Amino acid sequence: MDVLSDAVAAMRTGRPHSSRRDKHAPWGMRFAASEGAGFHVVLRGSAWLLPAAGEPIALSPGDVVFLAHGHGHALASGPDVPLQDVHPGPDGRWPEPPRPQRESEPDTVLLCGAYQLDRSRAHRLLSELPEVVRLPARVGAHRSLRAAVELLGMELEDRQPGADAIVTSLLDTLLLYILRAWWQRERVVDGAHGSGWAAALADPAVSAALHAIHGDPAQPWTVAELGARGGLSRAAFARRFTALVGEPPLAYLTWWRITTAGRLLREDTLPLRQVAERTGYTSEFAFAKAFKREYGVAPGQYRRTVG
Repeated sequence: MDVLSDAVAAMRTGRPHSSRRDKHAPWGMRFAASEGAGFHVVLRGSAWLLPAAGEPIALSPGDVVFLAHGHGHALASGPDVPLQDVHPGPDGRWPEPPRPQRESEPDTVLLCGAYQLDRSRAHRLLSELPEVVRLPARVGAHRSLRAAVELLGMELEDRQPGADAIVTSLLDTLLLYILRAWWQRERVVDGAHGSGWAAALADPAVSAALHAIHGDPAQPWTVAELGARGGLSRAAFARRFTALVGEPPLAYLTWWRITTAGRLLREDTLPLRQVAERTGYTSEFAFAKAFKREYGVAPGQYRRTVG
């Protein structure tokens, strides 16, 4: 898996949810803070996003907004419209919108969705996202993202056999397209001299090292070996990696190994010995010690808690 896919997979829990909402003005929806992340797409008409902090944001047809940090927010037909609370169920699913009582066409049509995330191991790649990621509709821009939005809208408008599996897959795809579009835009803005993960993924030497770590976290990597992947000396590579990623190469390797172990314990039934081997630990004892240092509990107890 590539770094972006890995970062999302490490945090994702449960199933994502989405719904299509037809709105007649005036309308307003308030979403409480949560452990997950959410997105909204304006298919028709207009809307206002009211973030927890900052000024209201006017949204037009085709605009996509992603709220990565789970802070409360609202969506409304106007900045001063009364808001109605939207209460998700225990699994994070939002209630189905009530059937519209009017026969006229809705003023606004929205796609709203939510992802459940484990924020205890938030990947730095996602943590550095701003409060609101807004991807305005532009002709010819983000064509893959637009295609995924169109397919998702069709599935939610006319539920056919297999829709549950298709919608779940499309939501996973949409999340990756949103993140890809954001980092591609940031890479253009920052260029070669930028900082953060947009620059890290664009830097040939650092990107090569990250792909090596994610491709085989069990490998006993050294700083010199990782630097050689990008054609840099040990010292030059260590400086560049630390500047862009925010921590030294081997510190990131250790963090990623333990994060990967946590995902394996949540999603798989592998014996602890095999989890240790897959994440680069030569003994179950060494693995348990490292895991408890990061998570605060032993691997077996963690598996029982999240299982």
